[in-house]
Amino acid sequence: MPLNSAQRTGESLLSLVGNAPHHSIHALNQLDPEVKERVYALLIPERIFDLFLIDRVDFTNPAGERVVKITAPRQAGFAIIEVREHPGDRDCIFFLEIADTAFFKVEVTFLIVNDPRSPRFNTDIDDAGRRTKFGTTRRNIPEEIRAMQAGLAPGQVRRGLRMLRDFLPLALSFVSAMGHDMLLAEPLAYHDAIIFEHHGFNYVRGRKKMEEIDREFRPGGELFRKLDGSTPFRMPGAEKTVRGRSWAIHDGILGEPWKDVEMYRSVDRPANVCTFPGWVY
Repeated sequence: MPLNSAQRTGESLLSLVGNAPHHSIHALNQLDPEVKERVYALLIPERIFDLFLIDRVDFTNPAGERVVKITAPRQAGFAIIEVREHPGDRDCIFFLEIADTAFFKVEVTFLIVNDPRSPRFNTDIDDAGRRTKFGTTRRNIPEEIRAMQAGLAPGQVRRGLRMLRDFLPLALSFVSAMGHDMLLAEPLAYHDAIIFEHHGFNYVRGRKKMEEIDREFRPGGELFRKLDGSTPFRMPGAEKTVRGRSWAIHDGILGEPWKDVEMYRSVDRPANVCTFPGWVY
């Protein structure tokens, strides 16, 4: 039976690093630069190479420009993978930060997949050009409204490519080959948590919070009552969709910042968790 791409990822990792144990990102970062680059490139979905005609060997685009960048300092316990269509592009097609945790696990700390040919919304900077840090320090309300109306979720500057289903099997195979039985992830927004649930993640912490959010967005709940049209992000009916709820939470409807939610995906089997029954994205 032919190997799928996820199986090949695990076997390729083992063939690249040899028999010596590499149970952490820090350990992988000790590899020779050329080997280290090949190792972390295993986490880039095949479809990205196909869609954007990126050479799998030398990481160049059709113009011969190198468009894959790996940052994995020897002294660090993290690695960053960036893929662009062209070297000077402002936004990555694929951006991944993966890191060791204090409890000897591996965590996806940041994952972005953009369609670089879709319209851009400047939700990441304010009108003075200062970074908004996903709206946590400051916001660009006009751009957020435009993004929301275009069907984007909080934190997105462009439409995504819906590649979590491509990336996740690679990541699970990768950490399994490292000797781990799970992959951790911290959802950066409400909609991320719901999507992770859909892909078999369970909660390290935050499940009760997610269930409470769902309950309070139901008719009669406190969050339902707060969807009073007082801002463009709190319109009646927003409770019916994942994006609507996420924008309202981004707008501060919880009365506190989004935090204290951490998730994990077992390597061998998906969880069956759903804190928003019957959800529509």
